[in-house]
Amino acid sequence: MDVDLEGIIQCIKQGDENGVQIQLQEFNKEYAQCFFFDAEERDRRKQRKLEEFRKNKVRDYTDSDSDCDEYDQENQGLILRQNLAVVLVRFIKTGIKSRLLRVSLRTLRILSRDKKVLAPLVTDNALLTLAKLAGLTTADTSDESSDPDSDFYDTIITSIAEAKALHRRPVEDEGDVEASDQNEEFLDDDAKSDISNANSDKDLDSLSWFGSHRTSINEMHRGGIHHKMLERGRKDRRESKVEVEEEEEEEEKEGSSGEEAQRKEAMKVLCNVVYNSTWAQERFSALRLMSGLVELLSSGVRGSSPSSVQFYELRLMFLITALRRELSTQLQQEGGVSIFTAALENCLEVQWKDQYECVLDPAAPPISPDASQCIVEILKILFNITYSTHRQEPSEDDAALYRHLVAILRLCLMRKCLLPDDTDALQGHTVNLLSALPLQCLDVLLMVPLVPDSKQCQGVNMDCVHTLVMFMEKRLELGEKMKEKLTPILNLLTESCRAHRETRHYIRKHILPPLRDLSHRPEEGSTVKSRLIRLMTHLDTDLKYCAADLIFVLCKENVSRFVKHTGYGNAAGLLATRGLLGGQVPRPVSSDTQYSSDSDSDTEEYRQVKDRINPVTGRVEAEQPDPMEGMTEEEKEEEARRLIMLFNKLSRDSIIQPMGVDSEGKLVPMCGLGENSLTEEVKSESENDGEAEEGEKN
Repeated sequence: MDVDLEGIIQCIKQGDENGVQIQLQEFNKEYAQCFFFDAEERDRRKQRKLEEFRKNKVRDYTDSDSDCDEYDQENQGLILRQNLAVVLVRFIKTGIKSRLLRVSLRTLRILSRDKKVLAPLVTDNALLTLAKLAGLTTADTSDESSDPDSDFYDTIITSIAEAKALHRRPVEDEGDVEASDQNEEFLDDDAKSDISNANSDKDLDSLSWFGSHRTSINEMHRGGIHHKMLERGRKDRRESKVEVEEEEEEEEKEGSSGEEAQRKEAMKVLCNVVYNSTWAQERFSALRLMSGLVELLSSGVRGSSPSSVQFYELRLMFLITALRRELSTQLQQEGGVSIFTAALENCLEVQWKDQYECVLDPAAPPISPDASQCIVEILKILFNITYSTHRQEPSEDDAALYRHLVAILRLCLMRKCLLPDDTDALQGHTVNLLSALPLQCLDVLLMVPLVPDSKQCQGVNMDCVHTLVMFMEKRLELGEKMKEKLTPILNLLTESCRAHRETRHYIRKHILPPLRDLSHRPEEGSTVKSRLIRLMTHLDTDLKYCAADLIFVLCKENVSRFVKHTGYGNAAGLLATRGLLGGQVPRPVSSDTQYSSDSDSDTEEYRQVKDRINPVTGRVEAEQPDPMEGMTEEEKEEEARRLIMLFNKLSRDSIIQPMGVDSEGKLVPMCGLGENSLTEEVKSESENDGEAEEGEKN
């Protein structure tokens, strides 16, 4: 549907707030679930034309003209949305009623999904206005008259009329239009929604958004500002599935205050603007809105129950800390870990049994969808501000704070959510955060007393470790987004096995059971071990080394044991990277590495077929006839010479490059290996000759 912008402006000028509200509600209803505008409509039209073309097997000549008409219609729609954003930014500052303000903010939220209309929303005045409505600041932003400005709205109407006339201009005037666009294109930087000149002292509010509107708006459109549109995404479950009017009625029935609903809508607009514009991110920092957001979240933690707007406050904090690294560092230095640990504790309603042990009640109800979404946002924020602490040595106070957090994270791993997808998301983000925290603080996961039904190993509670292994298995079975979903859990299990011998012993029994059936390759089958070994030859380098590293640590970094379980062909990649192809004993990764003294005793089945196992494939191969059988010694020598000639020819033509293993266990070209060996021989001979000469002199 087209926006009746002229009608909205006339209603504003006449003070007809009911008329404005009705028209904005119609717009909101039409585009409530639309994440892009002209791109979406254009795709639908292309699909219809493609179906028509397939049906008729011919395209009429008039199609090209209709394409131009449709393109002009789309451009006109874009101009209307750009002007609508300008009008609404001005309108929400005039002290309108609460209900109309919420409807206007909802319209701005829909418009803010489109990067092409962000320009009026990223000025300092607009950001401060939205921040004040969201409760981030109390600064007065009303630098303009609260009365409707007739000249302002008349200018907007004139600019729309000029834009429509521009698109109706005949084809023969196209050259003049292009020349005009080129002459005015240098002015477009003032209208971009993602402004790169961050060091300029010029105030964006003076960039003619509320002055010469006719020039700025038409130039913004005609200058060809092309931004990537938002792709269609999964609809936020927090959004009601009913229509806009029904959503508002629900808010009233639930007793939610108009101020809280207004704050929620303003916060949603800020989330979209910050996500889509780097300029808005920079101004968010410069306008000191971060402190207001921290204060809001801190007060929410101290409150008895979280408000409905808290999720969007958390979402905005996540976006800021993810997109502006200096702000995440600032938040960490200002006690962000303590603040969000308390928020996490409040959402989970934690009860403490000991200093680092939370009460885990099996009969507790599952976590609700609203609470699980807030918890996930908190975990993401904590990851943003702690991701660099993994390899650092924490102070005594920080270590106590991180152990307190890990105790709560254990509860996140063990608790269930009402929806299975929420449980998976909660565990996934918990694993991400655990992998970012200092390794020595993760011992809290094992410091829980045993109960009758606990998983255990050598007297240590393994319930949490078992949950992590089950989580890894689930990710392996899904096989979706392998790198993003598997790398954190593989790294976490690997580091835990290095640091805690009981963890390594328990996981090894689960993943690397004693070898019995050796008739199949190690990577064949549906077991956890076979799936991990298949990942050792994955195309993604990070993923294959993570999988190989876990199995290598489970083998106590013993090369022969590693090859026995995986086969030399699968193990060669990791061994070559670490310089272990010669079978050398690796240097420990860290001084904290603890390996148990359990022996890897061979089973009776393995000992019986040990001599017939192919070390490359890791299985018992069928006996093959001897290819040299029946050949004389001369024939064998001739065959050997022929093979040498073939290898030399392939090497000279650079088809293959013979490799060898040097003294450090690394792969090097055979030519370099020969030169090094020859140099060492000459050096040793010269040293021997020198010693002999000295003996003769003596």
